[in-house]
Parts: sequence; C-alpha cells; structure tokens
Amino acid sequence: GRLNADNARFLLLAVLIVLYMLCGAAVFSAIELPTEREAKERWEERLENFTRRHNLSRAELRRFLREYEEASVAGIRVDDIRPRWDFTGAFYFVGTVVSTIGFGMTTPATVGGKIFLIFYGLIGCAGTILFFNLFLERLITVIAYVMKSCHERQLRRKGVLPHNGRRGSGTSEVDSLAGWKPSVYYVMLILCVASLIISCCASAMYTPIEGWSYFDSLYFCFVAFSTIGFGDLVSSQNIKYESQGLYRFGNFVFILMGVCCIYSLFNVISIVIKQSINWILKKLDCRCCHRCQRKLFRSRRNVVMPGNVRSRRNISIETDVVNESDTDGRRLSGEMISMKDFLASNKVSLAIMQKQLSETANGYPRQMSSNSKQNGFSGGVGALAIMNNRLAETSVDR
Repeated sequence: GRLNADNARFLLLAVLIVLYMLCGAAVFSAIELPTEREAKERWEERLENFTRRHNLSRAELRRFLREYEEASVAGIRVDDIRPRWDFTGAFYFVGTVVSTIGFGMTTPATVGGKIFLIFYGLIGCAGTILFFNLFLERLITVIAYVMKSCHERQLRRKGVLPHNGRRGSGTSEVDSLAGWKPSVYYVMLILCVASLIISCCASAMYTPIEGWSYFDSLYFCFVAFSTIGFGDLVSSQNIKYESQGLYRFGNFVFILMGVCCIYSLFNVISIVIKQSINWILKKLDCRCCHRCQRKLFRSRRNVVMPGNVRSRRNISIETDVVNESDTDGRRLSGEMISMKDFLASNKVSLAIMQKQLSETANGYPRQMSSNSKQNGFSGGVGALAIMNNRLAETSVDR
C-alpha cells in the first residue's frame, strides 16, 4: 500500500543521504587533512620558539591562549571591528538568527540572552520560512507567466494560434494552452541562473570592499545564501567602510535576495530528487517483479502462463497511466503547476493558507488518482504544497 511505498522511499532517501555524506567526508578528508597537519606542525614550532625566546612555560602560554579564545567567543578580536551588540550589530545578529544562517561570530553570553534566543528564534525562524515559501510562490508565478508568454509566441509562429490578441471565439487557443505547464527543469535552470547572477554581482561588491579574493567572495555568497553560515568569512564586520551606509544596505539586499533564490532553488531541486527516487524505485520494483514472475513460472509452470503474467502487469500499469491521463488530459514529463493554479495561488491570504494547512494535514487537498497518490509528492506548506500536490497529479516517473 501507500505506507509501504512511503517507507521504501524514505529508506532509499536515507541510504542515499548517508552514502552522499560518506563520499563527501572522504573527499574533504583527502583534501583538507594534509593542510591541517601542516598547519599544526607550523603552530607547534612557532609555539616552541616563542616560549624559548621569552622564557615562558608551555602551560602558562596555553592558559593565556585559552583566555583569548574565550574573549574571542565574546566578540573580542585583535583587529578593530565594529561593536557586536550595538543596535546595528544586534540587528545583523537577529538577521542571521531568523534566516537560520547563524554565522557564529556573535552569540549571546548571558543566561537571559540565551533563554530569549530560544523563544525569539522559534517564532522568527518559522515566520521567515513562511516568508520564503510565499516568496517562492510569487517567484514561480512570475516565471510561469513569462514561460507561458514565450510558449504562446512559439505557437503563434507555428500558426497554431491566431496572431491577433483576442481570445473570443477561437477554441484552438484553449485546446493548445489548456494542457501546457512549465517544466520543473526549466524553472530550476532559471533559478540557477538567477542565483549565479546575484552571487557574481555580490562578489564584485565584496572583493574590493572586504579585501577578499573573488573566489572567496563567491564562497561566502554560497555559504551565506544557502544558510550554512560557517562564519569563517563574514561581511560588514569592519569598524569603518568607505560609503558605509550604502555598503551595508547593499549587503542586506544581496543576502536577502540570495537567500530567497537559493531557498527556492533548493525546493525545486528537492522535487527533482523526489522524481529521481521514484524512478529508481520503479526500476527496482520492475526488476523484482520480473524475478518473482520468473521464479513463479519455473515453480508452477503448468499453473501460470507467461503471457498471462505479462498481460496482467501491463494492464495494471497502463491502466493507471491511462486513467490519470484521461482525468488530467495533460501529462508531460517534468511538468509542474498549471498557469491557472499559479495565478490563483498568487492571491493567497492568511485564511487560505490556514485552509491549505488544514487540508494538507488531513490529507485531502484535492482528489487524486491511485497512481498519483503513490508518487510521493503530497505534503508541504505554502508554495511547496501547491507544487507538490500538482506534481502528484501531473508528473510522470522517468
């Protein structure tokens, strides 16, 4: 049943993520471990020379360095940097909290601040995620509108649609555009290009102002926009900049736009991953079915004929596809949301969002065929729920 299919999909995704993490750990260990060992050897050598030159004990020097590490956590640095907890510094900090970036260069040191952060972050992160979902919804609405306009222009060039802009009596336009939906892969490509353009423009600003290399600036953009937030490079931390107000405003705009675009891109990529997992499971299921049929045919040759087995299986699969094609009438590989649904979703209010959350929780946002229920696209909140529910009806396993 559906529960078994969801469990299989969950287990396969968990295995793939673990394998992905193991491969990543192996690559990073091979690349970074030699550099770490060399840096440790150089540091031990410098530490030994320093203690010998100044006639200090190793334990006393290490105690002093530990005290500096504690001061560094509190925001004290050797170089002059802007205050951590004035209003602008605190605003930068709460921005990293609600966006889940969490650079780590500023952290609350008091018990009261830590307690307040727990409740503040709980509401702030949830509200920001809702904002990102609504941003994704409107962004894809715009993308779908542009893609639909391009599609209409192509149809007019081919002579399928009339060149006049009137929609009145012509049913050919309705027939030609009723089943069209923007491809999820085109949406992913557009979001990739938009994220790359924002990152390149931001890096061109960071390189001369922060003194970073252009590659380091690109690296910072990805770490910040993806909300990974290592904290090794953090923008707008010096105490004084040239055109400081303009730079800090530009830094805020770039980070906001970059986080929104990368968040939207991650959501679309997750849909592609779901499609890939469904395709893998379908292939595995087909092979298992063929093996079981061969074993069943060998053990009971006189009971089950091979033609009957094949016809039964083909009928069940093809029946699902035909039924879904008949009910939807427009199934193409990689399709997403129809233009009508996009424009309607652009009018989402709080009441509609609450209704959508209730329907998603109860599992009946719309009627779906038996095959679409097993596609694994149900669920989600906001724009992601709309895309997933429509993908459950329209997407075809590759």
